[in-house]
Amino acid sequence: MDHHVLIFLLVSYLLIFLSNPFPILAAGSTNKSEIDRHALLNFKLGIVDPLGALSSWRKDLHFCRWNGVMCGKAHPFRVVALKLNSLRLSGQLPSSLANLTSITQLELGHNSFSGPIPEELGTLPKLQDLILASNMLEGKIPESLGNTSRSLSYVNLADNILSGGIPYSLATSSSLTALILANNNLSGGIPHSLATSSSLTRLDLAVNRLSGMIPASLFNGSSQLAFVNLGWNLFSGPIPDFHSMVALQNLSLSGNNLLGSIPASLGNVSSLIGIYLDSNNLGGSIPETLSQIKNLSLLLYNISSLVRLDLSQNNLTGSIPASLANSSKLQMIDLSRNSISGEIPSSIWNLRNLVVLRLSQNKLSGQITPAVGNLRRLSQLNLDSNSLSGNIPASLGQCKQLTMLNLSVNNLEGHIPTQLLNITTLVSLDLSRNDLIGSIPQQTGMINLAVLNISYNQLSGKIPLSLGQCLVLSFLHMENNQLDGVIPQSFMNLKAIQQIDLSHNNITGQIPDFFNSFTALEDLDLSFNNFEGPVPTSGYFRNGSVVDLYGNTKLCASVSMFALPICPTTSTVLKKRHLINTRLLLIVAPPIAIAFFSFLCCMITLLKKRTHTASIYKGTMKKVSYGDILKATNWLSPVNKISSSRTSSIYIGRFEFETDLVAIKVFHLDEHGSLNNFLMECEVLRNTRHRNLMKPVTLCSTVDLDNNEFKAIVFDFMANGSLDMWVHPKLYQNSPKRGLSLGQRIRIAMDVASALDYMHNQLTPPLVHCDLKPANVLLDYDMTARVGDFGSAKFLSLGLSSPEGFVAIGGTMGYIAPEYGMGYKISTGCDVYSFGVLLLEMLTGKRPTDTMFIDGMSLHKLVSSAYPNGLPEVLDPYMSQEGDRAFASSTLQGYLIPLVEVALSCSMELPKDRPVMHDICAKIFEIGESFL
Repeated sequence: MDHHVLIFLLVSYLLIFLSNPFPILAAGSTNKSEIDRHALLNFKLGIVDPLGALSSWRKDLHFCRWNGVMCGKAHPFRVVALKLNSLRLSGQLPSSLANLTSITQLELGHNSFSGPIPEELGTLPKLQDLILASNMLEGKIPESLGNTSRSLSYVNLADNILSGGIPYSLATSSSLTALILANNNLSGGIPHSLATSSSLTRLDLAVNRLSGMIPASLFNGSSQLAFVNLGWNLFSGPIPDFHSMVALQNLSLSGNNLLGSIPASLGNVSSLIGIYLDSNNLGGSIPETLSQIKNLSLLLYNISSLVRLDLSQNNLTGSIPASLANSSKLQMIDLSRNSISGEIPSSIWNLRNLVVLRLSQNKLSGQITPAVGNLRRLSQLNLDSNSLSGNIPASLGQCKQLTMLNLSVNNLEGHIPTQLLNITTLVSLDLSRNDLIGSIPQQTGMINLAVLNISYNQLSGKIPLSLGQCLVLSFLHMENNQLDGVIPQSFMNLKAIQQIDLSHNNITGQIPDFFNSFTALEDLDLSFNNFEGPVPTSGYFRNGSVVDLYGNTKLCASVSMFALPICPTTSTVLKKRHLINTRLLLIVAPPIAIAFFSFLCCMITLLKKRTHTASIYKGTMKKVSYGDILKATNWLSPVNKISSSRTSSIYIGRFEFETDLVAIKVFHLDEHGSLNNFLMECEVLRNTRHRNLMKPVTLCSTVDLDNNEFKAIVFDFMANGSLDMWVHPKLYQNSPKRGLSLGQRIRIAMDVASALDYMHNQLTPPLVHCDLKPANVLLDYDMTARVGDFGSAKFLSLGLSSPEGFVAIGGTMGYIAPEYGMGYKISTGCDVYSFGVLLLEMLTGKRPTDTMFIDGMSLHKLVSSAYPNGLPEVLDPYMSQEGDRAFASSTLQGYLIPLVEVALSCSMELPKDRPVMHDICAKIFEIGESFL
């Protein structure tokens, strides 16, 4: 063909194309869009959709309008995001998802997808966010995902059952900035490629089963890490040296098996705000040679931005470095439970920003200097269980924000300073087991103490009348002193009191009748005093097991009770009978008592030899016998009993040669279901590990003195009692009501939500509590919430089906999900409902069983009807941190309304209308982080 003709034809085709290019391009665009549509339909074909979330995925509707599908704005329309979180979808992920070549966000978290992660996902060229959290995926993380690493900026594969290691290709991503795999069951070590990443800023591998040594390359000079959390794993060996890291702010290596000393090179990281090395096996003393002191000074001087330092529960020795004061921004120092000795350096008292100082359970000596008064922002001071001596400085009264002061188990002497009682914020005061003398200050009743423990001292004089003004006082311990006089009549105002121990003093007079009207009183110990006259016989005194009157020889009773003689009457016959009985008692009782005591001692000795003691984690927990528990609880004395239910009783105690208080849960094995509760609780405690769950100290499974089966679980003592006590404090006369601030309620909600998220989404199989309520949420000394009482809990399994799944379910009226009686099987949604009710109760201060809820009204309906404009009328006004500003518009809109929204959505009647716990937890934490 002539070349002129060819040129003519080419020009003609070009002109035709330029004049109308769209049909040709449209065909190409249509093909690409059609590929996306087919990929989505293929995805839908292979999954189960119980909620109908994909009902809009119809052929007559453009796929860009399908639920969860987002397309780009430019032609051709391509899928750029697929977000189908928390829809209960199940099935396997198809490889055809790799045909969505324009997708940047693939979010399928909080469903029930199973099987492996498709290898083909690694071919997606634009993928940035891959979120497959909280499913049932298994197998290895595909190596191919590393091929996507040029654009991948965030990876979240949390809460799955992935096996194998983290692929090298993913770890070496040049742009991967955050890797969060916390709260899983991952094992193995940290890959070298991950430890040498130069792009990571956030690394969270906490609460797994990772082991081995922490790679030295993790803390090299080129690292951009700002947040590192390797806590609560099985890492061992020493902490590696630190190079000059400019970004690291928070470092947590808590709860591992780390050995050796704290590296002085940590001082190279001048940007640190928080250091958490607690609960390890770190040891060594602080060096005393000149060169080493310089290194140590470098550690503490360079980190001038340090705010929180936690080195507690290690094996550290030596003294506290004076250079600690160089970190002038410090707000929290926790060096408790070590073997640190020497005196508290005076420079500590210059840390004027200090809020929490815990140095308890060490070997500190010397005196508490008056300079402690410089700590004007101090809220908690724990110096208990040391060898401190001298007087309690009066300057402590200048710490006007102090809420908790514990100086117990020391060698302190002198008088109790009256200045302490000028601290109006003081809630808990423990000066027990010292050598204090003199009288109790008369101003004691001027502050709203909830806990007062001045037992085991040498205090004398009368009980102050003003103590009756402590209207919120719950725990009063004055035993083993030299107090005299009578019980003040003003004690009749202590309606909130739960425990009173005045034993082993010289108190006289009659036992007041007003104790009969105390509805909250659980334990009353008046033993070994000089009380006289008749014992009250009505009200509280009808239950002889909760009153101890032993050792008061002048008491009598109008009826036969408390093993006391009958009070004399005008009848001569009765007088003679009483005289005869008294003489017989004097003759016969001593030898019987001696014989019984001897028999008891022999039985305990024999019992110790035959006691079988079990530990929940073999080889890691202290063994205790039945005899140990008897000693710790004063022979299971009613005075030591904290609470009681049908299946168990909880006692407060202290084991011999130990300083920590413990809570001992003794099961009533003669009650139906009690043994099953014990076994279930052991199974839960054996398989769980979370900071917001009650953790056991040990357990005891043996026989008692009568050869009956005996079972008990020992827990750490929760100093602030239950959430129920704080949400529903007693209000008497015109006294101010002491409750929780809004901030405290948010923190507790965060703690409980975190615990439930762990139980539902991070355990295999999932765990359902089945009896979540404020009484089962305990508060530690720092108000950290811990969920407890797992006797009714259930691990979900395929064998648990309706209706049999509900036969052994416990629960408490008002907190039980409605579907319990409607044939539904047990699910995590039951706990979600209970959490919603608990959150509503925290926000309103009203119980779901309140008498106002009649004729179909409920706590949920009350709050729902007031939402949103009427909320100030139903919310608890005592949660304010700033008086009448609690319900200011910003607080209401920013925090309270979002919290109420979460609570209402959780407490919906139909299970399908409730969110899942992971989403709830995320929302609560979002609110909490904004507030805090």
